[in-house]
Amino acid sequence: MLATLGACGALGGDDTSKASGGDGAVEKPKIKVALLPVVDLAPLRLAQEGGYFKAEGLEVEAVDAPSGQQAMTKMIGGEVDIAFSTYMPFFVAKSKNAADIRLVADSVSASPKSNAVVTVPTSSVKTINDLAGKKIAITDKNTASHLLTVSVMKDHGVDTSKVQWVPMQLPNIAAALSSGQVDAGYLPEPFLTQASKVVGATPVVDIATGATTDFPLAGFGALGSFVDKNPKTLAAFQRALAKAVRDSADRSKIEPMIVKYAKVDAETASLLTLPTFGATLDARRLQRVPDLLLQTGVITAKLDAAPMLAPQAG
Repeated sequence: MLATLGACGALGGDDTSKASGGDGAVEKPKIKVALLPVVDLAPLRLAQEGGYFKAEGLEVEAVDAPSGQQAMTKMIGGEVDIAFSTYMPFFVAKSKNAADIRLVADSVSASPKSNAVVTVPTSSVKTINDLAGKKIAITDKNTASHLLTVSVMKDHGVDTSKVQWVPMQLPNIAAALSSGQVDAGYLPEPFLTQASKVVGATPVVDIATGATTDFPLAGFGALGSFVDKNPKTLAAFQRALAKAVRDSADRSKIEPMIVKYAKVDAETASLLTLPTFGATLDARRLQRVPDLLLQTGVITAKLDAAPMLAPQAG
């Protein structure tokens, strides 16, 4: 989601041409990473096309996944080495002892106006108080779209017990709103800007407010076996991603990648609100995720985020 080939060629000509590892070859020079067509992955796409991974002696092969849950399933099944997902499925899987999940790198946090619950003019929902008992589109139960909406509704004293949660893929939510199939829906960028343009969707409430301000949304996970066997490979992945995150402050490097990989037009890419990109994980910040899962009853026992963090490259 990040840069035209021409821009990437220019990027490859700077200091990314010199590997910053300095500690020998990586254990696994080609890794597979399960990815989604989302704005959140703009820095990783920049690292791919701009030669950042290559400079670290690493080739990253993208494997498409329709959701974070399915990306994680591919990782657990051994189809990929690293998976991108919202954080919630990682913590839920860990709480169920489904796999030895390690978090290897950050991706995005909620920034103002980048994620919202939206409606359309024909809906009976006009304010957040109207969401009680309505049909709300989300990507799936117990995901960020579901639980962050619950959290924001509770912040405003809105009853969530009778909401009809309607799981569907993000590209389908705008049409579902327009046809009246749902009353409101959770949308991140670029779907937020697209829905505004196509069906006149307007925000009911910004997700990045109250208890979920700057909430950690998504990152990269791997199995403990991969992390333990490939420390140099993992560090190379982290270093390349961190450099790409720093360079993502320049929108001219990001927007062409959004057009290419998130499948949006250039106008939408220029209008959308970017999330807050990150690379390095912080245990105290990430603890907000399992704490929310506990508060909402998705997990039944406190889960400590710190032991799940893989070593972070300096």
